[in-house]
Amino acid sequence: MTAADDGAGAGAGREPLDADRVKHLEFIQATIARLGTNSFLVKGWALTLAAGFLALSASQRSWAVAGAGIVPLLCFWFLDGHFLRQERLYRRLYDAARRPGSTVEVLSMDVRPFRPQMPLRRAVLSDTLALFHGALLAADLVFMAVWS
Repeated sequence: MTAADDGAGAGAGREPLDADRVKHLEFIQATIARLGTNSFLVKGWALTLAAGFLALSASQRSWAVAGAGIVPLLCFWFLDGHFLRQERLYRRLYDAARRPGSTVEVLSMDVRPFRPQMPLRRAVLSDTLALFHGALLAADLVFMAVWS
């Protein structure tokens, strides 16, 4: 029995990827993982900073302190959206590079061809980011309203 005879498994009938293509996919996957980690860290900083501003606002009963927390919160939201967009772009590059007969240049990390498909606004206003950062923004606005 040859390997071709037991070709019922996954990938049967497909030509194997060469070593350079596999290394390319590993590079792209490592970039996607780093972007996911960066997004996680940004969320942690945003939550910590928002909690700090809200605690300080409550202790001083100051709407100005609560309002000051809005600017960094919006910056973190934008930065998180940027990381999400980049992650999605690299996922599209990965998907294009993994296909047999791909026209993606081997070892290229250029995601510019995919940018029109993923505008920054769409990533920033994604459901997950809007729920997370929007909740922090809403809490900040409530504190501003209570102390004004």
